[in-house]
Amino acid sequence: MSEHRRKPSQPQGGGRAAARRGQSASSGRRAAPRSATGSPSDTYGVGGEERPYGGRAEARRAAQRSGGGQRRAADGPGRGPGGPNGPGRGRGRGAPPAKKRLIDYPRAGKYGAARWVPSWKLMSGLFIGFIGSLVAVAGIGYAMVSVPNVAQTATAQNNVYYWADGSQMVATGGETNRQIVNLSQIPQAMRYAVISQENKTFYTDSGIDPKGIARAVFNMATGGETQGGSTITQQYVKNARLDDQSQTITRKFKEIFIAVKVGATVPKDDILAGYLNSAYYGRNAYGIQAAARAYFNKEAVKLNPGECAFLAAMLKGATYYDPAGSTSIDPTATREANSKRALQQMQDTLTKMVQYNHLSAAERAKYTSLPRVQNPRSNTRLSGQTGYLVDLANGYLVGHSDETHVTQEVLQRGGLSIYTTFDEKKVTQLEAAVKKVQQANIKPKQRPETDKFVQFGGASVDPASGAIKAIYGGEDATKHFTNNADQTGAQVGSTFKPFVLAAAMKWGVRNPDLGPEQAQDERTVASPKSLYSGKNKLKIKNYDGTPWTDKEGKEWLQTNDGNESINPPSYKIDLREAMRESVNSAYVQLGMDVGLDKVKQSALDAGILENTLANSSVPSFSIGTSDPSAIRMAGAYATFAASGKQNDPYSVEKVTSKDGTTFQHTKATKQAFTAAVADNVTDVLKTVVDKGTGTAAKLPGRQVAGKTGTTDDNKSAWFVGYTPQLATSIGMYRMDDDEKNKSREFLKMYGTGGQQKIHGASFPAEIWHDYMAEALNGDPAEPFPTPEDIGEIVNDTPSPSVTPTPTPSVTLSPTPTPSESLISPKPRPSDTCRKFDWTCGTTGGTDTGGTDTGGTGGVTPSPSESTTSSTRGNGNGGLLGGSKG
Repeated sequence: MSEHRRKPSQPQGGGRAAARRGQSASSGRRAAPRSATGSPSDTYGVGGEERPYGGRAEARRAAQRSGGGQRRAADGPGRGPGGPNGPGRGRGRGAPPAKKRLIDYPRAGKYGAARWVPSWKLMSGLFIGFIGSLVAVAGIGYAMVSVPNVAQTATAQNNVYYWADGSQMVATGGETNRQIVNLSQIPQAMRYAVISQENKTFYTDSGIDPKGIARAVFNMATGGETQGGSTITQQYVKNARLDDQSQTITRKFKEIFIAVKVGATVPKDDILAGYLNSAYYGRNAYGIQAAARAYFNKEAVKLNPGECAFLAAMLKGATYYDPAGSTSIDPTATREANSKRALQQMQDTLTKMVQYNHLSAAERAKYTSLPRVQNPRSNTRLSGQTGYLVDLANGYLVGHSDETHVTQEVLQRGGLSIYTTFDEKKVTQLEAAVKKVQQANIKPKQRPETDKFVQFGGASVDPASGAIKAIYGGEDATKHFTNNADQTGAQVGSTFKPFVLAAAMKWGVRNPDLGPEQAQDERTVASPKSLYSGKNKLKIKNYDGTPWTDKEGKEWLQTNDGNESINPPSYKIDLREAMRESVNSAYVQLGMDVGLDKVKQSALDAGILENTLANSSVPSFSIGTSDPSAIRMAGAYATFAASGKQNDPYSVEKVTSKDGTTFQHTKATKQAFTAAVADNVTDVLKTVVDKGTGTAAKLPGRQVAGKTGTTDDNKSAWFVGYTPQLATSIGMYRMDDDEKNKSREFLKMYGTGGQQKIHGASFPAEIWHDYMAEALNGDPAEPFPTPEDIGEIVNDTPSPSVTPTPTPSVTLSPTPTPSESLISPKPRPSDTCRKFDWTCGTTGGTDTGGTDTGGTGGVTPSPSESTTSSTRGNGNGGLLGGSKG
């Protein structure tokens, strides 16, 4: 121990021990300080130095009085350290009580999980506070909102559309589509039609639907499907706030406050009139008066109950209920489908009106079919091709709303600047080329049985980007509603064959000696020099050489154009020549060898939409039973022009609003085929134009690739071709698509235009030539890439020994007759054909092969199914799913 800590020596005659003994003899009373006794022991230490306290115990007690109480409290009540007999004995003060908290949570005095269980007082307080806050917020919200003015609703602005060069095409949107009318000018049937269908308790409810509100808020909060107002009052408020249609919880709550205030302060009749005057009925019509004009060209007050129930159905969403169809927005919104939906909704509304005593059963019985509606376009500024162009751009924007951020509501609200890809000069040139041929050859007054209802459609696409440069949608957008460039339902015939050839060079033909699973993997890439049979009425086989049969066990005999065989007696023809002369039998069998699933994938890879493809389980799939649009056919051929690079066709470059640019198109190129595959397809298609069925499309000084196509029963004809700079498709067909015609069947074109039969090499190729010559005028002539050798020569084997019979030389008849159905008995086992036995197949099965005038290709429907070319109608094939382009 260090010197300065060493204890002083104790006196021998007393000291601490004596002091202790003296204290312990005091019967429990505290000893007096040593300094108070006067005894010699009062002094401590040598020399009798006086200390401030009488001893250690007294000093300890003094220390405890000045701050040691905390220590005693920690050591136990009334005890110093060491317990009752230790130092620091004494009573001492206890710990001060804990300060009370406003919110006792976690709970004091509780331990473990009990600390976290709120008391009933806390729960009650929180509940009362929450309710009070809601009341306060509701009161503030109610006071801050105002009742909307119906005269200020639905004030949509114009959308301005621009050509590709930036010049203005047209401004259209919301300037003439609304007229306010008083409730007295709205038929009572219209009021009750809406009430019966939308809100049967309208006259008795408070104006809001709590369950609907909770559902809508929950959906928006969780990112689910958004919902509109549930009551007529809420819907009116939503319509009145056209300047803010954002799907946010804030907007929804604001609308709730407005609806409550409207329900409490505005008469029900005024709310109903406001709703009917502000609602959107489709066809750019806001309000009942505009709707009556748009659909029936009459005043609203003159509407009958059936027409009122019909317009009530339009409030569900005209895209899916307008009988005119909206396939440019959604390919499922066809005329047929929309008419069916509209009729069902109309009948349901009428039934409810009777059920709720708003209409008599006798009056309801008068309206069992859809009322006749007029053409959707009445704006003369949308006449000619302009209406088709605007529809195409709108369909693209709404159909790609996840990218463009332009929904139907945004489009209706207006105020957008829409910059399209359309080239004004090319649009004019395409229309002029069609009218030139039409006026010179189609005479509906002179030949009504053959020339009436003839229609054309066309589209032109830039291979480098997919931009749609021009379309021909029909005679006039205000007279002929269907956009023939975007969807028709017309089969494309032999223009489909390039996808078969591309599949053969991309995946190859299957090994006939292997089972189905092994054959999928072991394939031989085919060369354009591969040999196939050009025999007419060829018995079509599966890849393994067994005869193909349908579900009824019938075999397939494929006919060629004019029922003529090619190159007898061997009938061998390479794929280049078969494409040049459009030999059906060769390409049908090639499709079977490759696999129709691969042919389908080839078409999809090129850019054809799946919903426009026909049944791919029958051999005729390879020769064009599908019905892609003119836009999609031009886009698919553009893939070959671009050496296999595929770009989806599009019609809008960018969109701007008062807030700036909202959408800018981004190029998304896919390598659908290798350059070797695509360039070989192009090289084969060049021969079609150079010296095959497409010579009418030759452009002096330019390389052109293309293909003709004609369908079964001569119901459509096509020419699709391209140069390195531009791909264009032209289609022709006959159809009475007047609104009153519900069947919409394709009509045969035998005798049309004064020709015995229409084929792709005639009017379509002529239009293509005239247009492309003008559209490319001034552009440099560019060559196609030189293709590299590809694949192997499939079927390069000696022909089977046959004894040929004298056969006259084959000449393609300029006036062939339609194919006939040949019914032959099923072959005996000994009649089974061997693989590549080109002479086999003259008997057996049902010949349902199509015909192909001038070698332009034929469509062969399955013997087990009805021909679809006359029934597919107008509902198949819109650009990018019907909303695109």
